[in-house]
Amino acid sequence: MSGIGVLCKSSSSPFSLFPPSSFIPTSHSIKTFKTFTNNFNLLSSKLIFSTSSPRPRTMATEPSASNNNGVPEESSSSSSAPSASSAIDFLTLCHRLKATKRTGWIKRDIKGPESIADHMYRMGVMALITADIPGVNRDKCIKMAIVHDIAEAIVGDITPCDGVPKEEKNRREREALDQMCNLLGGGERAKEMNDLWMEYENNSTPEAKVVKDLDKVEMILQALEYETEQGRDLEEFFESTAGKFQTDLGKSWASEIASRRKKKEEK
Repeated sequence: MSGIGVLCKSSSSPFSLFPPSSFIPTSHSIKTFKTFTNNFNLLSSKLIFSTSSPRPRTMATEPSASNNNGVPEESSSSSSAPSASSAIDFLTLCHRLKATKRTGWIKRDIKGPESIADHMYRMGVMALITADIPGVNRDKCIKMAIVHDIAEAIVGDITPCDGVPKEEKNRREREALDQMCNLLGGGERAKEMNDLWMEYENNSTPEAKVVKDLDKVEMILQALEYETEQGRDLEEFFESTAGKFQTDLGKSWASEIASRRKKKEEK
């Protein structure tokens, strides 16, 4: 608006809004005045438009689905995630994985034995640091590692020493997993957890074979650490996994652990 004020104050300018009284209009001055008036009106309209409140900009989005009452339904991305209430209920149940110690170490009187969650966490790290393997989805392995024992939040860590038949153990864990998926609210996240767990149990994919091997590797690595820290002989854990590794990765890491154990014993 300052530009308009300058034009109005300059009486000597041919573009003054109001010419002085001594000024004798000519055809040229009249034409100049009309030209200025038109330009002034145009400028004013532009300034008024520019100072008005801007219209809110909208982002093009896909139309959301509506139910029979015409009320938009939640998008697929939001409906796939659990509600806050379901998520917290589920995570509270998962606390048992942190509090429950692994049965095998308890029965061998290991001091401060690892929890189920400890075991699952290091397996997740193992999957994270593995080299790329053709035909194996590493991200899927990481997810499977943190899901494979999740049903133990309800049934606990059942081992062969407990005398529970394999079929009964699987039934209990299957039932527990269903309860946890329901607690999570169903949906895509629950289905993904269920599918990962089933693949692992059935040893039905390349990822499952890798994670099965990581499960055994983590156990014997932990056994070696307890032997070193507590002066124990945990040979039975090494014997229980001998010859049972399915992948080159598992065989390589197990061999490295065995080599370190042998060197320790030779000292």
